[in-house]
Amino acid sequence: MKIRTALAGLALAALATVGLAPAASSAPAPDSDVGIDIIDGSFATNAPWAARLFIDGQQFCTATIISPTYILSAEHCVTGLVPSQITFRIGSLDQFNGGELATAVSYATNTEADISVIQIDHPVATTYARLGVASDVKVGQIVQVYGWGATCTGQPEINCQSQFLKVANVKVTSVKCSDYKGGIAICANRVDGIPAGGDSGGPMFTSTGRQVGVASTSDRHVRTGYANVTAYRDWIFANSGV
Repeated sequence: MKIRTALAGLALAALATVGLAPAASSAPAPDSDVGIDIIDGSFATNAPWAARLFIDGQQFCTATIISPTYILSAEHCVTGLVPSQITFRIGSLDQFNGGELATAVSYATNTEADISVIQIDHPVATTYARLGVASDVKVGQIVQVYGWGATCTGQPEINCQSQFLKVANVKVTSVKCSDYKGGIAICANRVDGIPAGGDSGGPMFTSTGRQVGVASTSDRHVRTGYANVTAYRDWIFANSGV
């Protein structure tokens, strides 16, 4: 599968990245029959900004809450949908339990990049993902990616979605590559894990504690691409006030 493959759909051959906030740390696997892989990586222990995105009740993508009523994810996770089809579990490491549930009321998608901003039906009080600027990320940097996506290869990725939020380290190879839509992206290579289907829309965090990417593509082995949040801050602000 090419790096340009989108990470989005569980039933689709789409990519997803796991954004791992620098504030989060890893821990031993919880008791579960779910495999431990993002693919590989480890389990996150603190991610109050994390949001699991469901379509018609089915696990689909990863996202982050960036203000009381706005969530950031990938364009390919939501495009073509009626907002009411999109729901979230926010602030829980367990995609099936805890946290707070919310439903989308509207969304905006970027015309150039694989980024979407989704408005939810009520304010959610939590710790929101802080968005980065260009100086927060550079080539050679080790960053973290988070997601609930597939932990396996060689079978349908919907069969091996992680119940618990995973995190992995990747190394930045470019801050000006291309995402799934051809927008400006941050590309990175595997260190101890790699995103897969269902991780789409998830965050990439740097050691500054800021989100700099949104999961867009992955080859499930070595390379992954995240829409470069720092290049689209004006658009995000225009559509969310953040």
